[in-house]
Amino acid sequence: MRAPALATALALAIAPLSPARAEGERAGDFDYYVMSLSWSSAWCALEGDDRRDPQCDPGRGLTFVLHGLWPQNERGWPSFCRTTERDPSRRESGEMADIMGGSGLAFYQWRKHGRCSGLSAAEYYRTSREAYESVTIPPVFARMVKTLNVPAEVIEGAFLESNPHLRRDQVTVTCKSGMIQEVRVCLTKDLEPRRCGADTIRDCTLKDAVLEAVR
Repeated sequence: MRAPALATALALAIAPLSPARAEGERAGDFDYYVMSLSWSSAWCALEGDDRRDPQCDPGRGLTFVLHGLWPQNERGWPSFCRTTERDPSRRESGEMADIMGGSGLAFYQWRKHGRCSGLSAAEYYRTSREAYESVTIPPVFARMVKTLNVPAEVIEGAFLESNPHLRRDQVTVTCKSGMIQEVRVCLTKDLEPRRCGADTIRDCTLKDAVLEAVR
């Protein structure tokens, strides 16, 4: 779908999900990755502003940033896994801020999800960056200087148009509090696109979801 369609109104609400989940599983025991790309302005409106997070400072110009690269099972996902790998240094986490908005998020994503990958912290960060760089963020989003109401499917359409190697069943859009929240891309362990699992594939269906203006 063409970029002008982003001006079209559309509302969204995703059904609450309740997949099986546990904590403390064995590192490296998972089926595929979900790469989560967060709309920075929505996160700021919902959480970041209250925290006075530097990610939300005016003029940053952030669009979709890497929220995380999550080991996923066909149903459910592991978290806070047992691993003998050391935690990343402040420098290593700080080097992820350019694509994640800040070093704090990078470290938290390592603790919750990265430990489950079976990789070292350096390898997990490197793999996360490689996954992020494998997807083109549609340039139109950098021009979103006004808050719009758009169908969630328009966001997905823009990603598919800019990434012809992706199929619709490999990408999903989520909403939170009526806002476009994330675009999630499902990837194999080798970072090749694959169909999303049953508890990941469900899209936000709002026809008038709020796309917060870029800051």
